Amino acid sequence: MNRKSRILAVAAMAVIFLTAVILAVHFYVKPKSDRVNIISGGQIVRTIDLSTAEDCQFDIIYEGRRNTVEIKNHTICVISADCPDLICVKTGAMGADSSGPVVCLPNRLVIEFEEASADGKSG
Repeated sequence: MNRKSRILAVAAMAVIFLTAVILAVHFYVKPKSDRVNIISGGQIVRTIDLSTAEDCQFDIIYEGRRNTVEIKNHTICVISADCPDLICVKTGAMGADSSGPVVCLPNRLVIEFEEASADGKSG
């Protein structure tokens, strides 16, 4: 392979890679709304709009196990839990710039953003 062929091959691979990344972002990254769903035991137990919610704390109890959830400055987090690993507490606050959910597997708790519809509203 001569030098020109190598350059063309690298350029073609770069174009293919960038196209794949753009398509992945377009199809797999869904826009978020300001609303979060709190899911306990597979059921939505509370939906909160973080853009209008007042600062507060409340408990989510599932089969006798407790997670204390805090809403503060338009973010949400688990501040205490009686699970063994405390990953949900260590995850920290989830706000508009967050990428993933807060999850407590032992207590079957998930806090995640609702997906926004195409017009940017919750759906």
